[in-house]
Amino acid sequence: MTLHPVVADVTARIEARSAATRSAYLARLGEAAQRGPARTAHGCANLAHGLAACGADEKLLLKAAERRNIAIVSAYNDMLSAHQPLERYPQLLKRAVKDAGGIAQFAGGVPAMCDGITQGRAGMELSLFSRDVVAMATAVALAHDMFDGALLLGVCDKIVPGLLIGALSFGRLPAVLVPAGPMPSGLPNREKSRIRQLHAEGKIGKPELLEAELQSYHSPGTCTFYGTANTNQMVVEAMGLHLPGASFVNPGTPLREALTRAAGRRVVELDHGIGEIVDERAVVNGLVALLATGGSTNHTMHLVAIAAAAGIALTWDDFAELSPVVPQLATVYPNGAADINHFHAAGGVQFLVGELLDHGLMHADVRTVAGEGLERYREAPALVDGELVWSRVGQASSDESVLRPVRAPFAPDGGIRVLDGTLGRAVIKVSTVAPELRVIEAPARVFDHQSEFLAAFEAGGLDGDFVAVVRHQGPRANGMPELHKLTPALGVLIDRGHRVALVTDGRMSGASGKVPAAIHCTPEAAGGGPLAYLRDGDLVRVDADAGTLDVLADLGGREPAGPAVDATLGTGRELFGAFRHLVGRADDGASVFAPAFEPVAA
Repeated sequence: MTLHPVVADVTARIEARSAATRSAYLARLGEAAQRGPARTAHGCANLAHGLAACGADEKLLLKAAERRNIAIVSAYNDMLSAHQPLERYPQLLKRAVKDAGGIAQFAGGVPAMCDGITQGRAGMELSLFSRDVVAMATAVALAHDMFDGALLLGVCDKIVPGLLIGALSFGRLPAVLVPAGPMPSGLPNREKSRIRQLHAEGKIGKPELLEAELQSYHSPGTCTFYGTANTNQMVVEAMGLHLPGASFVNPGTPLREALTRAAGRRVVELDHGIGEIVDERAVVNGLVALLATGGSTNHTMHLVAIAAAAGIALTWDDFAELSPVVPQLATVYPNGAADINHFHAAGGVQFLVGELLDHGLMHADVRTVAGEGLERYREAPALVDGELVWSRVGQASSDESVLRPVRAPFAPDGGIRVLDGTLGRAVIKVSTVAPELRVIEAPARVFDHQSEFLAAFEAGGLDGDFVAVVRHQGPRANGMPELHKLTPALGVLIDRGHRVALVTDGRMSGASGKVPAAIHCTPEAAGGGPLAYLRDGDLVRVDADAGTLDVLADLGGREPAGPAVDATLGTGRELFGAFRHLVGRADDGASVFAPAFEPVAA
């Protein structure tokens, strides 16, 4: 299939924009690869430290550099449902690697925090920065120069991007991401949302709300809605970094264990590094998968930061140019009633990739951890007589209420759009916003913290049409927390017939629903952006159809407003002061690392 001209043009522009930085990155990989297995250059004392805990046979083989040594880097902890299944993975992987002729060592653990637990709490202000901490922790684990490949174990929001960024700094190493899969379906997500809104209205109490939440989040595995965690899995599989079909197999099943073992065997066989797989075409494939599924808006930052780690300069303009030509093929809550298990059962990633390939919307000629070409990702795994086999999925979705072909999409364009205007630049997820709410022009109600908004709502002071502006929530201010505690209240106001929207330099991520929300607004208020000059009553226009974000008032002559609440001290937040000082803009990936636009010396 001929590549769609817009996909081809966007890829070509990314390649041209990235020519110097990508070349410098690949040159560094080449220099590292020429040195061979790093441990062969270790001094005797260095190597002895690295082998001290190994068995006698492993010591003999590693000492002679006769076998590949694979690093296992894991985000396991047993508090988070998505990561609890990873407890058994290291032993499974060590056996699988040994069966394939290699040796594996557990190289290090990385932190994994849950935005669901920290939502509305002080810990949420560490959430985005935890991505860069995970990247640095991954680099620390790999920095011992003992390894010839890596298995990266993680699932959720900031963990997978962090693992990728860290591994790309050792891009000469082959690496496979190893997921854990979603928990089985529980309380339907729309019922959960309904109960949350009833609680926000004061119609039910906390015990009823807690019971509903416990029925939703009920067992080991990833949450089943299409938030950042499941978007991670979708995007990295589309980039060829999982084994085909690995993303959405439930934990604790024979197929999940077989896929985990297969990842261990495969990394021993790979002869090209992760830095070669993650090229401009792979990044575009991930971006197209994000748009085609109405995935998490967090990836407007994560994909930019991941690309930068591979020397690739991805921009929000690339998102904006691709979105009009990529149809929305999936509806998974909050975009629809289905959860990720329903999506998987309808044909999942394999059907989606096949449709996008057949219509020229993805690059087929890429390297992946499964081999050359993306065609392998049309194949789904299964156990046949105890053996893991892959076969091509059917040409039709088994449930077109969840997953559709390109000829009959849910929407003709992608679910994420970029807004530009006098209030700066922002992104908005429109895949679940009613068409009549995609343009909101109303007076601003300005808040400097989400608690101020919630207090005004509870006091009954938010009637009428308005645009809620929640500022000083950007990365430089307080680490850019997600603001989902606002969603039930805003939903109540919409149901009462009010035309409301949210504008913020904070985040809402993949769980944002029916509320039109212009998020990641940059330049942020703490950086002197226009949000700092807004006042109550200023007329604001959020136009998702035209792609604009404007204030219809003269902001000249005003002094910028500072935050009303100091949200940078206590609960570990003071430890991240350097991050808030160094962090880049949201459209540059909101990272503390150097962006791809500035070549780093080899």
